[in-house]
Amino acid sequence: MEIYRLAALSNNYIFLLYDSQENIAAVVDPAVASSVLEQLKSLGAELVAIFNTHHHSDHVGGNAELMQHFPLVRVYGGAEDRGRIPGQQVFLQEGDFVEFAGRTARVFFVPGHTKAHIAYYFPPLAGEEMGDLFCGDTIFAGGCGRLFEGTPAQMVDSLSRLRALPDNTRVWCAHEYTLNNLRFALTVDTANPQLKERFEQVKQARSRDEATIPSVLGLEKQTNPFLRWDEPGLQNAVKASSEVQTFSRLRGLKEQF
Repeated sequence: MEIYRLAALSNNYIFLLYDSQENIAAVVDPAVASSVLEQLKSLGAELVAIFNTHHHSDHVGGNAELMQHFPLVRVYGGAEDRGRIPGQQVFLQEGDFVEFAGRTARVFFVPGHTKAHIAYYFPPLAGEEMGDLFCGDTIFAGGCGRLFEGTPAQMVDSLSRLRALPDNTRVWCAHEYTLNNLRFALTVDTANPQLKERFEQVKQARSRDEATIPSVLGLEKQTNPFLRWDEPGLQNAVKASSEVQTFSRLRGLKEQF
């Protein structure tokens, strides 16, 4: 399975999954159709699946047009998003599985950003080094999504389960927010040497207009404050007495950053 990262809108990423043996493709969170259609034309591939993580327009905005071009495409999304994702035909729940290109992805129900958000995790095949997590707006590189429909407790639970995945997991999140996320992280996790090193690397990469996605989950566990709510230093930094309170206060500070 080859993965193509397509830039869209002001800071979105769309991910096109390509099976070269069958010459078919799937797309994760098509914000717009145009860039997907261009990549499909370049590959000469047929689109067979749309994997949506949640209903926001910058994740499903291309669904309808892609369905016009590929009437047999299957549209996947969370069961709780029924009626909110254009063209949705498959309603996924925690523990379900989807298949593409000889790989099987486990579905995680990860409410917080929205009440119905899901993520797709493809573990590595035998002989492969990295797995792949398509997590929409739940984990960002150096951050996490805003809580539009969920609670801090829900988001901590969701992030906990994704955090438990292997370190050698590529994190394909849907926005290029990394530099600003790390700037914030440095204000609350001031003594973290891995964070300082990562910030400098990302700053240089963005000065060259290079993408910072995918990230790697092992690095997120070391440097992303929203995966480190159980670290005493972060709890002290926000004067919190519990893990959920730590996360909630971090999220509140980020809103004002």
